[in-house]
Amino acid sequence: MKNVISILIAVSILAFSQFTFAAEEDSSMARGGKLYDKWFAVIGAQKPSETHPAWPASNTKKKGNATHRCKACHGWDLMGKDGAYASGSYKTGIKGLKHLQGASNSTVIAAMQDSTHGFAGKMDDQDFTDLANFITRGQFDMDAVIDRKSKKAKGDIAQGERYYNTVCAGCHAKSGKEPEDMAALGELANKNPWEIIQKIQNGQPDEKMPAMRAFDLQVSVDILSYLQTLPRE
Repeated sequence: MKNVISILIAVSILAFSQFTFAAEEDSSMARGGKLYDKWFAVIGAQKPSETHPAWPASNTKKKGNATHRCKACHGWDLMGKDGAYASGSYKTGIKGLKHLQGASNSTVIAAMQDSTHGFAGKMDDQDFTDLANFITRGQFDMDAVIDRKSKKAKGDIAQGERYYNTVCAGCHAKSGKEPEDMAALGELANKNPWEIIQKIQNGQPDEKMPAMRAFDLQVSVDILSYLQTLPRE
């Protein structure tokens, strides 16, 4: 009997440990998503002023700190030249990162620290780990939740309204027009839904915006669907 009780206790401890690890993995991936967005804002580093050495000369529309953001080359959908950044002001011809889903963190970190990316010494070990976790474990199929042609999110608008009014409206107002120094959420969600779902999932760099990554992905999709119904101006 004692052996059975001991086994049950051990199993319970293991299950709790795995749950705790999973929760910490979510927070790491969410922080990694913010680093992917704008790493220098997350860690409080000086904003780069020069254009990144690896930024393609063919793209003259972006320069300075914008070219140092991971998302600038690889896209909000992480598909690079094969995704939303196949055209527009962020067109670079650089491939995405979808092939790194499930890869080892060491592979991703080595790439970030190589001579092309040049991030060695600019972030600490935890920063690199979080960013690698986002790339290797935090990706999801964008085309399964956002129709690429119409840009419409495949969510439940009514559910999204419930989530938005209880979680988001306190800062963004029910109209989605707050704070005043940013564009209306209705405009942003329709213009670049891939960006907005990443921010819903991971939060906004250097802001106290909550990250929804620990919840089912459908929650973020529902919120995005509702945002697309809000005023654009």
